[in-house]
Amino acid sequence: MKRKQSISQVRWDLALRYRLIETIAWWEGRLTTGHLMQSFGISRQQASKDINTYLNEHAPENLTYDRHLKGYKPSPQFEPLFIDGSASAYLHLLDQNRDRAPHIEGLALAYAHTEVLHMPDRSIRPEVLRPILKACREGLRLETEYVSLAHPDVEIRVMAPHTLVFTGTRWHVRAYCEKNRGFRDFVLSRFRGEPDLMDESENRLEQDEAWNTPVDVVIEPDVRLSAEQKSIIETDYGMQDGELRIATRGALVQYVLQRYQIDPNTVQANAAAQQIQVRNLQGLKVWLYT
Repeated sequence: MKRKQSISQVRWDLALRYRLIETIAWWEGRLTTGHLMQSFGISRQQASKDINTYLNEHAPENLTYDRHLKGYKPSPQFEPLFIDGSASAYLHLLDQNRDRAPHIEGLALAYAHTEVLHMPDRSIRPEVLRPILKACREGLRLETEYVSLAHPDVEIRVMAPHTLVFTGTRWHVRAYCEKNRGFRDFVLSRFRGEPDLMDESENRLEQDEAWNTPVDVVIEPDVRLSAEQKSIIETDYGMQDGELRIATRGALVQYVLQRYQIDPNTVQANAAAQQIQVRNLQGLKVWLYT
C-alpha cells in the first residue's frame, strides 16, 4: 500500500480524526460522516473531506463505500496506519472514552456491552503535581511534606525527582531522597502541603542504577499444572515457547510482579489458583523490597 504523505507529518487534529476513522471502520464495520460529526463537532462537508483526504493521501485501499450500508466498510486489504489494530487497544479506547462513547454512533453499541472496574481516585492534587513535573524537567531539588506507613506523622523530605511512574493501581515518582541517600519511590497521594522548588540537584536520572539497569521478568505456567492446563495458561498470557518475557527496569520489577499478582514470598497450595510463576525469580531478588 502506498502512503503519499508521511504519517509523522500529519497535523495532530487530523491524526485524531483518522484514528477514529480506522477505529470505527475496523471494529464496527461501518463508517459514516456522522461518526466524525458527532465526535468532533464538525460539519458534514468537513467530515466528508476528512474521509476523502484519508483515502486519497494515506490509505486508498483501506475503505470501500457500500451502498446498502450507506457508509464505508473496511476492505479485505485494510491495514491500519493510525491505530494499533489489536483488540486490547480497542478495548482501552472504549474505556478511555466512556463518557463520550454513548454519544458517538458505533461506539455506543460497543459501550453498551462493556464494563470496566476502576480503581478509586488516589486524589493527586494539582499543587503537588505541578512542582514535581517542573523538578523532573529541570533537574531541581524540592522540599516537601510526606507521610508513609512507616512514618505516618508528617516528615520534611528533600528529594530530586526524575520520573513519574504508573504501576497500574497508583502513581508514584522516582526520586533521589537526601534523607536515605538513595533513589526511592514516593507515592503521589502521600505528599502533603505544596512542594517548594529549590536549586539544581547533583543526583540525576543517570545515577539511578536500579532505574538504568534493564531486567527481564520471565513468567511461565506453574510447573505443577498438567500439559493441557499449561497450554491454556500460555494462550491466556500470550506466551511464546512456554514463557512470557517482560522487559522492564530493575526499579520496576516489584511492580511488574504486583501487576501479575505474583507474591515472590508465597506459593499457593492450589496450582490452578497460582497459574503462573517467575522462572528467574532468584536472579530478580536483588531488585525486590526486603
